[in-house]
Amino acid sequence: MPRGRRERLRRRRALSESRAGLTRPERACSRNRELELYENQKCFLLFLSRFLAHSIVEHLKSQQKVRVAEAQRTERSVTPDMSSTQEGEHPLERAGAAPESLPGMETEAQASKSSLTNLSTEIEFSENLHEIKSWEDKSTANWHQMLRVSESQAFKARVLKAQAWEIQASEAHRRASQTRHTSVLEMDATQALKQKPLPEKVQATEKEKCEILFTRPCWSNKIEYILTQVGYSMKISSLWHFFILWLHNGGCSFLIIYILMLFLVGVPLLFLEMAAGQRIRQSSIGVWKVISAWIGGVGYTSFMVCFITGLYLNVINVWTLFYLSQSFQFPVPWEKCPLLENSSDFDPECARTTPSLYFWYRLTLKASDRIEDGGSPVFSLNLFLLVSWCLIGAFMINGLKSTGKIMLVLVPAPYFIILCFLFRSLLLEGAAFGFQHLMLVKISAMYNMNVWCQAGNQVLFALGLGLGPVVSLSSHMYPSTNCLSDALIVALVNLFTMLLVTSFSFCVLGFWATVITHRCSEKNAETLVKLVAMGKLPLEAQPPPNLTANPTSVFNSWLNSLPQPIKHMVFGYVTECNLEKQFLKVKEGPSFAFVAFIETMSFIPGSVFWSILFFLLLLILGLISMIGIMQGILIPFQNTFSSFRKSTKLLTVVVFGFMFLCDLFFTRPSGIYYIRLLSEYWIVLPIIITIILENMAVGWAYGARSLVSLPPRFLEDLAIVWGSPASAIIRWLWCFLCPIVLVALFVITLIHLSLKSITYVAWDSSSSKEVLRQYPSWALLVMIALFLIVILPIPTYFVYCLAHRISFTSTSQGKPIISFKSLPLIQPKPSKEVHKEETL
Repeated sequence: MPRGRRERLRRRRALSESRAGLTRPERACSRNRELELYENQKCFLLFLSRFLAHSIVEHLKSQQKVRVAEAQRTERSVTPDMSSTQEGEHPLERAGAAPESLPGMETEAQASKSSLTNLSTEIEFSENLHEIKSWEDKSTANWHQMLRVSESQAFKARVLKAQAWEIQASEAHRRASQTRHTSVLEMDATQALKQKPLPEKVQATEKEKCEILFTRPCWSNKIEYILTQVGYSMKISSLWHFFILWLHNGGCSFLIIYILMLFLVGVPLLFLEMAAGQRIRQSSIGVWKVISAWIGGVGYTSFMVCFITGLYLNVINVWTLFYLSQSFQFPVPWEKCPLLENSSDFDPECARTTPSLYFWYRLTLKASDRIEDGGSPVFSLNLFLLVSWCLIGAFMINGLKSTGKIMLVLVPAPYFIILCFLFRSLLLEGAAFGFQHLMLVKISAMYNMNVWCQAGNQVLFALGLGLGPVVSLSSHMYPSTNCLSDALIVALVNLFTMLLVTSFSFCVLGFWATVITHRCSEKNAETLVKLVAMGKLPLEAQPPPNLTANPTSVFNSWLNSLPQPIKHMVFGYVTECNLEKQFLKVKEGPSFAFVAFIETMSFIPGSVFWSILFFLLLLILGLISMIGIMQGILIPFQNTFSSFRKSTKLLTVVVFGFMFLCDLFFTRPSGIYYIRLLSEYWIVLPIIITIILENMAVGWAYGARSLVSLPPRFLEDLAIVWGSPASAIIRWLWCFLCPIVLVALFVITLIHLSLKSITYVAWDSSSSKEVLRQYPSWALLVMIALFLIVILPIPTYFVYCLAHRISFTSTSQGKPIISFKSLPLIQPKPSKEVHKEETL
């Protein structure tokens, strides 16, 4: 401020003070307050100038980045193709050598330079703002509101405020200087791009950026996702296994045990796999590497187990298609024995057994007598094997946008068929007997450790845990979705489905046992009539003539009324016809559906219609479960190898073709015996081991700390995404109950398998009967070798991490896990918006 103006202000102020009647001390205090206000305003103006300069610099910096990006795009668009360039000349060099061909880039560079010049002018102007000291606009109205403090205290307060404003101003100045320097460097880099090509390191970084920005598709809606998870859990093998366990392990007592295991172990573990895939957004192979590198081999183990499971489960679809093709005949071929060629006699091998059993072993499987007997694949099954893989491939060839729509139709369809069978079965003779067995309760089963073990294993199999599809399917769901409710829905729907199937199965098999017992009684009566006519039995052994109403009841009542000597004579010529024993003859495995059930269908009026409906039910259940299993195979391929994302259809065709060739092994005459070896003895141990390690990874390895007082960090990350904390019960189930139960299941199963004789039911062509045989030693060695192969990645990763001193816990060090080969975690794109990038 000029000296003359300052003097005039001093005189004017002194005049105003004298007119106000202020004393000398009051005038000194007023001047101090004025000086303090002046210093504060000076610091505020300085800070404001720095802030405005920083804002301008940031804006110009962002504009400069946009210009550089546009210049690069313009350069790439006008640069000739590499094939037309001279040898050893880079396209960017040509662009730099011919600037007249790129007027857009030159204009952008000039604009950048002019922007930087204006920027420096603005900064210089802002740095001189603190020199402006205008007092005309200041008012003294607020002076009397300030505190009356001593002159020394006022001076200290002024010093502290001045220092605070000075620190903020210097920080703003430093940022502005750095921004200005960065902008100049960016302009230089833009000019350098015109003159020489990008280094290899920069090119690799751009490739990595493309990898990071890979768009992961999501399900179109939550209904499609839930239906796909439900369809995957509806495996045919788990449905009939649940029925067999109910029948032979205490009835409703087994159901109580199963429900306890389902909600204490099954739902928490299903939630664990869903949350892991949904939070980290990677397939079953990559998820566990992110959570804990020490347990990274679990993904490869689950992938191989899923691959082997998919091979033998699809063979069930092959058998179903073969039976479905034979159902369009009247009568159905398994209702009567076939005739010999050029003869009116029945096939003697079929005459010694039932038509349904003969059709299953001799006409469908063409089964050998032993597992050692090889043979080439059955041609009739190979054709339907190809049809089965083609159907699954057609449903999955277009990824999520086709799979979700297919599931909207296929998953609800079985429930309509099941309800039809349930209503029809309730009207059959013997349905009440089957329903009585359904409601049977055996208290002794509650204390049987083997029943608890089988119920726990059934929970793992029914929900499809440990195989990988649950994780892979969940990785394409929105991270903000609460997957705890999804896990509850899938578990409850799966339980409801098994209860429906079990209910109508008991009623249908009650009818089957009743019909078989009636026929047995009629056959015994015919035998006794012939023996009496031949004179081998006395006339008292003549059965009653009328057995049409209720043959079993009438025949048994008559037999019990005979004198004891004649009864002993009759027992030597007749077979026992017991309804209870006949009902319990139902065996586990494919013969349950393809022997007992189809034989029952042949007894029902309209057998052709009900047979077609039954095999449609089996086919739909088999296809939707295979779609889930194949997603657990294809998604890890695409996530692990980025090159497969560009040709997903080709990958699908190649994988399905390879699995078709591998499946030919199970269509051989002895293939059924290998399927039983894998499904009944082999698969249980790899699944339990995999689930134990998954539980350890999430509950302990990821953010391991005091589990008694704090929840696992995985739950905290989920709470951040969901916006609400997860239940505290899940913490205790993950960290304590589930590991204990899983280890107990593993130990009991291992002891049971070591003490149990490894046997299989084989077909004996000489006697036309099923016989129990023991697996040869080489088959057991093959099973052990296959188990070691699929488990090998787990210790391999463990040793690798131990050798390289990699931490057991997650490498994120307390920060939320973020997947880099996926969408941002908060706003992923729906599948309709990412058709070009879709990877399923």
